[in-house]
Amino acid sequence: MKIGVLASQGAFAEHIAILHQLKVEALPIRLPRELNGLDGIIIPGGESSSISKLMLDYHLMNEVRNLAEDGLPILGTCAGMVLLASKVSDLDIEPLGAMDITVRRNAFGRQIDSFEAELSMPVLGEKPFPGIFIRAPLIEQANSEVEILARLNGGTAVAARQGKLLASAFHPELTDDLRFHQYFIDIVTGNRKVGLE
Repeated sequence: MKIGVLASQGAFAEHIAILHQLKVEALPIRLPRELNGLDGIIIPGGESSSISKLMLDYHLMNEVRNLAEDGLPILGTCAGMVLLASKVSDLDIEPLGAMDITVRRNAFGRQIDSFEAELSMPVLGEKPFPGIFIRAPLIEQANSEVEILARLNGGTAVAARQGKLLASAFHPELTDDLRFHQYFIDIVTGNRKVGLE
């Protein structure tokens, strides 16, 4: 199995390190030809406008969009969730449009407003998952085909899955908890079917 991590900007090295802990081959992706032969893609957190501009500049946007349409598993975290969305309420650059969610960027404020929260996520088991939110987005709306995986105490949706697409508003790569990445790997290998978790 080979997972590509978009390495245009953001926390790509941390994702690669976690995948290595899970004994998964992980490669930084900067050019379209590096997408060949991948079993899945991770779009990391970072600055969504910068990542999308670099994806356009390096001709990755349409390539990744096509792979999503062809059913390649994709995980988007924080800025990656913004880019996976079909609509972003406050972004002037077109997202990938792969996932039927509407996302609002920087929904919780600036860097100084970053926070951590214990998230109930039944697909990962009974133990709460440590959510690290840094200038995080939120899911404003989700199509009926989208399964909401986690919410904050106030009900705000912060993780979702649609088929082989997985998105989180938080940064699982900044924790020691490998379960969210393992959940994505299980989607890649077909061990986590929709509705059977």
